[in-house]
Amino acid sequence: MQVIWERATAFGRKVAFLPPLLLRLVLGTTFLFTGWGKLHNLEAITRYFDSLGIPAASVQAPLVSVIEFLGGVLILVGLGTRVVSLILASVMAVALATAIWPSVSGVRELLGSIEAVYLAAFLYLAAHGAGAVSLDKLTMMRRSYS
Repeated sequence: MQVIWERATAFGRKVAFLPPLLLRLVLGTTFLFTGWGKLHNLEAITRYFDSLGIPAASVQAPLVSVIEFLGGVLILVGLGTRVVSLILASVMAVALATAIWPSVSGVRELLGSIEAVYLAAFLYLAAHGAGAVSLDKLTMMRRSYS
């Protein structure tokens, strides 16, 4: 059993770069496209935000759209990942509070929403960073050589 544990641990170390990379690729692509879609449909997004009772919907809708689009791009390439992830986690927290919570029947349904998954994923990236295959890592390496 010890040999299996050691091999599994060694394998895990070799592929440790992969989970944060895949997470960033999925989240980045998703938010790049959702932000892009919102930017090209601002009137409908503004009406939706207004229907949720979000204050200053005409300001919030374009702001959230830009945050999602640019945030998606930055997450995708792994640049400013910790800060961008916190911003996008905040957007997801607001989405959960305003759009999801009022229409679900309980915590189980709330936690089963895609917004809750996104929130958890962004908090993971905020805490752990972009990983080895990222512009964050590259810029850190450059700073250490300067």
